[in-house]
Parts: sequence; structure tokens; C-alpha cells
Amino acid sequence: MYMKCVGLLEKRGVRREDIAECVLFLQKQYIEDLHIAQCLKMVDDVLHKREVQHAIITAIELDRSAEQGSMIDQDLRHLLMQDAPLYGIDEVLAYGICHLYGSIAITNFGYIDKVKPGIIGKLNTHQEGVCHTFLDDIVGAIAAAAAGKLAHGNSRSEQEG
Repeated sequence: MYMKCVGLLEKRGVRREDIAECVLFLQKQYIEDLHIAQCLKMVDDVLHKREVQHAIITAIELDRSAEQGSMIDQDLRHLLMQDAPLYGIDEVLAYGICHLYGSIAITNFGYIDKVKPGIIGKLNTHQEGVCHTFLDDIVGAIAAAAAGKLAHGNSRSEQEG
């Protein structure tokens, strides 16, 4: 299932390394000498969790269905294609990932969803005919969860906090 999810992400233009760069963005000021390889390891750890895999598959299928016009409910399709601001189910799905890694993942998600660095900003550009309503939040949640996992394992942050 891990490889299936990595493949689905790559087909949508998201590499594991892109997510790791978001983790680095979130944690570099807190962890001295943090390297992208450490961030990538945390991303892989998160991607191996079944709940995360289910969220990825669900998110990508919903986005693709909206793009392809195969949704029965056209009002829902319109909401997804527009990434309507008051449609919050995309964030709710992402919170499920964050909850696996505690409050630090949740606060990281709120921050990364606001500033949209790297791949998250690219996914959020709202190109005609392309839907990433769920994917941008799922990628942000994976990065936030990986950053939370990294922070929990960092002895310096435990000593300071």
C-alpha cells in the first residue's frame, strides 16, 4: 500500500522529497543541523501508516473524480473544483493524519496551511481543470505529522519545552 500511495502522489506531481522540504521548512529553526534526509525518513514513516494511506487514496480519488466530471453530485463537484473557502471537509480529512501525531502536528498543519510553502503552494494555484482541493491539505498534513514526529524525537526540544 505504501508504494501505491507514493505512486499516486507522484502521478499528481508530489514527490516524497517535496514533502520533506516542507518538513525542513517547519523544523529547521528548532533542530540544529537538520538535514533533508532526516526529514525524508520522517515522511516515509508517516507514509507507512495505514490511516495515512487511506486518507491519501480517498483524497486523490475525490480530486480526480471532480476533475473528470464523474461525480454524481454536481454541486459537490463545483465546490471541489473551486476549492470553496467554506468547504472544510478537505481540512477535516487532513486533521485525521495530524491527530495521529499529537498537538504539535495539528499546530504545524495550521501554520503550513496558512503559509503554503513549496509543493503546497504549487498545488494550491487553482489551475483550470485541475483539482487539488484535498491533495494540498493531505500533503500539508503529512509534512506537519512528519515535523511533529521529528520534534518529538528531538532531545533538545524536549529539554527546552
